Amino acid sequence: MAEFSNVCSVTEMPGDDDAKRSFHHQMFLEPQEKKRSMKSLVIKQAKKTCSCTPAKVKDCVFSFFPVLQWLPKYKLREYLLGDIMSGVIVGVLLVPQSIAYSLLAGQEPIYGLYTSFFSSIIYVIFGTSRHISVGIFGVICLMVGQVVDREIQRAGFDTEPAVPSVLTDTAAYVNTTLSPVNQTSQKLVCDKTCYAITVGATMTFIAGVYQVAMGFFQVGFVSVYLSDSLLSGFVTGASFTILTSQAKYLLGLDIPRSSGVGSLIATWTNIFRNIHKTNICDLITSLLCFLVLIPTKELNEYFKSRLKAPIPVELVVIVAATLASHFGKLRETYGSSIAGHIPTGFLPPRPPDWNLIPNVALDAIPIAIIGFAITVSLSEMFAKKHGYSVKANQEMYAIGFCNIIPSFFHCFTTSAALAKTLVKESTGCRTQVSGMVTSLVILLVLLVIAPLFYSLQKCVLAVITIVNLRGALRKFKDLPKMWHLSRVDTVIWLVTMAASALISTEIGLLVGVCFSMLCVIFRTQRPEAPLLGWVAESETYESLSAYKNLQTKPGIVVFRFEAPLYYINKECFKSALYKQTGVNPVWVKAEKKKAAKRMLREKEVDSGGNQTSISMDFVLEPVEFHTIVIDCCAVQFLDTAGIRTLKEVCKDYREIDVQVLLAQCNPSVRSSLIRGEFFKEGEDHLLFHSVHQAVDFALGAQGHSGTSTSK
Repeated sequence: MAEFSNVCSVTEMPGDDDAKRSFHHQMFLEPQEKKRSMKSLVIKQAKKTCSCTPAKVKDCVFSFFPVLQWLPKYKLREYLLGDIMSGVIVGVLLVPQSIAYSLLAGQEPIYGLYTSFFSSIIYVIFGTSRHISVGIFGVICLMVGQVVDREIQRAGFDTEPAVPSVLTDTAAYVNTTLSPVNQTSQKLVCDKTCYAITVGATMTFIAGVYQVAMGFFQVGFVSVYLSDSLLSGFVTGASFTILTSQAKYLLGLDIPRSSGVGSLIATWTNIFRNIHKTNICDLITSLLCFLVLIPTKELNEYFKSRLKAPIPVELVVIVAATLASHFGKLRETYGSSIAGHIPTGFLPPRPPDWNLIPNVALDAIPIAIIGFAITVSLSEMFAKKHGYSVKANQEMYAIGFCNIIPSFFHCFTTSAALAKTLVKESTGCRTQVSGMVTSLVILLVLLVIAPLFYSLQKCVLAVITIVNLRGALRKFKDLPKMWHLSRVDTVIWLVTMAASALISTEIGLLVGVCFSMLCVIFRTQRPEAPLLGWVAESETYESLSAYKNLQTKPGIVVFRFEAPLYYINKECFKSALYKQTGVNPVWVKAEKKKAAKRMLREKEVDSGGNQTSISMDFVLEPVEFHTIVIDCCAVQFLDTAGIRTLKEVCKDYREIDVQVLLAQCNPSVRSSLIRGEFFKEGEDHLLFHSVHQAVDFALGAQGHSGTSTSK
């Protein structure tokens, strides 16, 4: 089938000295044939999916387990030293952070170590990125902790008397670890600590299932709705909530953790109400830790190009604080809150609590989306930087299994973390062998060192958590630059940040997504719609409001609408066109009708001698142009309302002797116009492949019309 297009034959005007030709030639485009048979497409896809050959099985296995591809090709001499160094350094940094972030997730320190250990190993098997570090991430821990606190309150644990020691809280687990033969010890009643990790593990399992399902159904497009400004604002807003949740540990206050809408304000209200109960020992310890951690962290960043590895100041602080607390007997003397007993070894695997799934299934959705969005974006960022490719779909599988499998081993939700990934990259990481080394470092802590942290004050862990929020809170310094680049992105950042901090993290994320989508809609609802002028000695037309020294053709107006034309902005299209051209054809027709009625009434009343003067009084000002060329290069698509609007505009202008020509329509718009029967038979020449062609056609047609009239 031949495509309509710019049909205008070359003609000569009889009686002219020189042959006058129209300004463009006849052009035909033949569209590609599209196979629209759904049945054939389904059969073809089914054959492709269901076919089973040895080569295909091998490809499936290797793509699902990327470690089978890169590990046999591992260059031992070239990669091993860098991987060992980066793995050890990240492991050393990850140990104190795992213990600290466990408090944020509402869990005991041992579970943070379990989470970091298992996630590091599993990502090595399933991940395609060579550099990202998968483990505990502050925002995810915060979201998990909020759900855990809510479920603990629902279960009534907060109404029970406070347990005097963390050791008794974990007694059931210690017994099962030390004497697995005794089956009765495994049937002890689940206490508050046990129930907390049950809730966390169940939600982790559901979040992992969601992420694997996203990979299976290839719905990673969901992450496109999480723009960089939205994610940045969300993380910054959540950082305020994290800081607020840790403030009570800095002061040594024993107040309940607020959750739900307005938890930030409620928490600070409780803190100020109980501030007279501040534990001076915890406060002094917190200040000293801040004085050590912040300057050292700043020095690490300032000299990162010169240092082969960052100073592990967090580990140094934890060791020093533990020794000071133990030998100074800070708990016994001043009542400082400590981490308590951290058992060695691993607990027996246990499935999630299936009865809890209805309670946490909805909460797991934002956690799953945030987790895979951060993981995929970091993977692609570092892959691009180092010149290799990652599979976004496989990354969703990887992070999904990093949650599903560990959920059976008393772990909570994980994702990639930017800070640890940057450390991993800067210390010589070449492959995910570094992740194996990191897991071995954590394993050493789990098997041998963990109980030594018994006397570690919780305020030290809170300080480590807050200091690690510096990167997110520094985003405020970038606001002037962001405002200069894009005011819309800045507003999205501010709205998402405020909603995440002041309302709740989940609602803040939803508010950010909805607001960013509304911004897109508003930008298409009222887009730019300039008049265009001709760039001399070229075939280019540009905006008259943006550039100087552009020329206009007499009697021709060129108009560009810089957005799709659909039901939301159809009225905006009309009003912009009428405003820019200065002529509303509806009003012109109405004025003509009024003038005609007045003249008719005057004829009936007055004598014939006054007719001429009366008719002259009602002569309307003529329209100064004869053609409107609509540049459709920025119109990505049309819906039925858009097609109907174009029909109305063309019809209205035609009735006042102004023709409307369309130029630079993409194939989708052309197809929509044909299906919408926009053109009457023989009118398909009103569509042009360039503005220059349309203008030349209008000039030629007007010249031909003028010549015919004069004759």
